[in-house]
Amino acid sequence: MPKVLVTDSLDQSALDLLGQGAEVVYSPGATPSDLIRLIGDADGLVVRSGTKVTNEAIAAGAQLRVIGRAGAGVDNIAVEAATRRGIWVVNAPDSNSVAVAEHVFALMLSLARRIPLAAESVARGEWRRQAFQGEELQGKTLGIIGLGRIGRRVAERARAFGMTILAHDPFVAPNQAEGLGVRLISLDELLSAADFISIHVPAGSETDGLLGETRLSRCKPGSYLVNCSRGSVVDEPALLAALDSGRLAGAGLDVFATEPPSGSLLIRHPHVIATPHIGGMTREAQQNVALAVAEQVLAVLRGAQPTHPVNAPALTAEEQARIGPYLDLARRLGRLYAAIAEAPTISVEVCHAGLAAEMETALITASLLQGLLEQVSETPLNTINARMAALSRGISVSETTSAQTGPYSSLLSLTVRTPTGEHRLAGTILHGQPYVVRIEDFWITFVPAGTLLYTEHIEQPGILGRMGTLLGEQGVNISFVQVGRSARGGAGVMILGIDDALSGPGLEAVRALPSVRQARLVRLPPASP
Repeated sequence: MPKVLVTDSLDQSALDLLGQGAEVVYSPGATPSDLIRLIGDADGLVVRSGTKVTNEAIAAGAQLRVIGRAGAGVDNIAVEAATRRGIWVVNAPDSNSVAVAEHVFALMLSLARRIPLAAESVARGEWRRQAFQGEELQGKTLGIIGLGRIGRRVAERARAFGMTILAHDPFVAPNQAEGLGVRLISLDELLSAADFISIHVPAGSETDGLLGETRLSRCKPGSYLVNCSRGSVVDEPALLAALDSGRLAGAGLDVFATEPPSGSLLIRHPHVIATPHIGGMTREAQQNVALAVAEQVLAVLRGAQPTHPVNAPALTAEEQARIGPYLDLARRLGRLYAAIAEAPTISVEVCHAGLAAEMETALITASLLQGLLEQVSETPLNTINARMAALSRGISVSETTSAQTGPYSSLLSLTVRTPTGEHRLAGTILHGQPYVVRIEDFWITFVPAGTLLYTEHIEQPGILGRMGTLLGEQGVNISFVQVGRSARGGAGVMILGIDDALSGPGLEAVRALPSVRQARLVRLPPASP
């Protein structure tokens, strides 16, 4: 029988399940040296957050075929090292969704009915009924930021409370939102209309400080904010100011930028209900995550496909050398589109032309979807699970091949259909480097890497000069400029590579330039050497 090593505490039901198909070595609390010693003849490893599965541990696992994380995150696992070894890494991203969604409503009801304060009052021997008059959820508007697995669970339960449900998520198809009884709108519209705001987005550069001073100032006066997502999404000093000013009537917080939030003024604020990151901590959820991972570990050991893989099988050196540049190009195209997208995505079509059509096109398409969705996905994405993530958001995916590449030996084209129309990007490989060669109907050429400033404008004399002057005043150095236009005085786009950070006010100043219709800051990985 295969051997499975378990180095963190695991529900007995999961241990029993593993025992039906493998020899189980149960060693909760194993030290790093214990792990190195025990892993040598293990076929599978199951951990929670306590065990750090390092490069050294993976190298010591000579027989290791699968690592299971009983939970959603895999920050404690050296996924890249596992991928290089061809070791599956699996997790249980959906098993605590109900627990977190219910905790959202526990916080909402506690805020609306002032339950903690009322309980404390009764404990002091008081009976002040009029002092704790609250509000009902029925008839109120709930705004959900992020309509992923947990956001959808929250929406389903909000309907039972008789709430009107709004959501902001550029990567959920409108028809899927309609099926949940949800209306998709912009983030600013949501903030100004919602009586209750619930956040469900992953941590990352795109969501860090998503709700700062400016956006919190747009919240409907007297509204409530609930965060069971990630602490970094909300600017905590700005939240404190919004509570002090009365712009927000209260906040329910299960997560903080630093945990535990020692010394935080928020946890002592009279209009804050704080809990210690317990959204997923229910008996049922903990059992579910353990069973879900146990089932996947056994599936891999039987030679079957796991349901929630978080990495791709390793490619041979020859395969990586051949397809690697196209995977990199595809992922960068996806991330670029995600950064400049304005409308929800309905469908994605990827066309592989020329040399690109001779590759494993499904893998290239998956890499593009990974780039498109990784900044909004609640679980790590790769070329195995990216297509699944797109379909779960109601995005249809198709791919075609073509011999027509124009002046290029290969061309990878992306067409995204949205409620407002179609949008296009295209790229190629030149001298081993990824290049974008088309944005919408504009043919331009640049390497999609580093920090980029993207603008859409009406072409007119002096726009380049005004942009250069403004950025110079902000202390921002320009490394390159590419401009595309339809005709003199017509629509155009501009891409600027910049070497220095552009502040929020600086970006607003760019948007205020005459003729500029849109401006976005795009952060992409540096180019490969």
